[in-house]
Amino acid sequence: MTVSSTVAPPARNGVRTRPWVRFGARRLGRLLVSLWVLVTASFAMIHLIPGDPVRGALGPTAPAELVAARRQALGLNDPIVTQYLHYLKGLFTGDLGTSLSSRLPVADVIAQRLPATLTLAVLAFVASVIVAIPLGVAMGVLTRRGHGRRTELTFTTTSIVVATIPDFLIGVALVYVFGVRLGWLPVAGNDTAAAYVLPVFSLAIGPAAILARIVRVELVGVLQADFVRTARAKRLPARTVYLGHALPNAVTAALTLCGLLLSAMVAGTVLVENVFAWPGLGSTIVQSILNKDYPVVQAIVLVYGIGVLVVNTVVDVVLARLDPRSLIRED
Repeated sequence: MTVSSTVAPPARNGVRTRPWVRFGARRLGRLLVSLWVLVTASFAMIHLIPGDPVRGALGPTAPAELVAARRQALGLNDPIVTQYLHYLKGLFTGDLGTSLSSRLPVADVIAQRLPATLTLAVLAFVASVIVAIPLGVAMGVLTRRGHGRRTELTFTTTSIVVATIPDFLIGVALVYVFGVRLGWLPVAGNDTAAAYVLPVFSLAIGPAAILARIVRVELVGVLQADFVRTARAKRLPARTVYLGHALPNAVTAALTLCGLLLSAMVAGTVLVENVFAWPGLGSTIVQSILNKDYPVVQAIVLVYGIGVLVVNTVVDVVLARLDPRSLIRED
């Protein structure tokens, strides 16, 4: 009896940990494969451009000697396999190449511009969550059990319309109203706290509408569950029923969407930054495309892609922690 009681717990612990090991191996494998595809695609970008990218960056009047020297400095005269290996080595050592226009290391350009983009995306994400969750909960409570048909129709229609408007168009409208007509807020740069208001809300309004709809739908479904009826039968306060019991069980789908929204916000900064002359990666990549500065474009695309992959992986892990049954469903 003593031996069996001593041996059993480790066996059960092994059973419990095996799903997590398999989950971690799957997610790590997917992440590594996705990273390899992303890195390879970013490397191929400069080779898929029609013509000579160096000639395109320097212009048609640049001397042939200068073009040849730049090609040699970039290693574009080496065999394609050698270039790929040098590119991988540079990524691991932090060497992303040199800008064709400014002659600065691309890593320095990224380091200067990335914080502004991350700040804008994170603030917009926080603002959308702060607006969407209370709004979704309120609409869910008002429209539960088929009540408030007009309220539901108005909310659904409005949220769909708002969500379909591109972020940069919302930004242009906000600039016109609050910057040009009313003159309340600055419309360019990020020198003051007030300068953050318009670009943050330009990015946050659409995702907030989408997230509020998901929260409402999930909450309406949870409010019909047996454990919610039990909580009401115990005469618990409405605030406890909605926020303490119903809302935590309704956030799983919303959390999945939050990860996708954060990824979309990072990518959405490209156009919004150009509307507000924001000194981030979005405005830099557009300027680099216009200048045909392909090493900078290549690196920024890589940074955006890695950001999306990391966010999606983190969301998968968080969801697995909140709902361990997902580990079993994937086996």
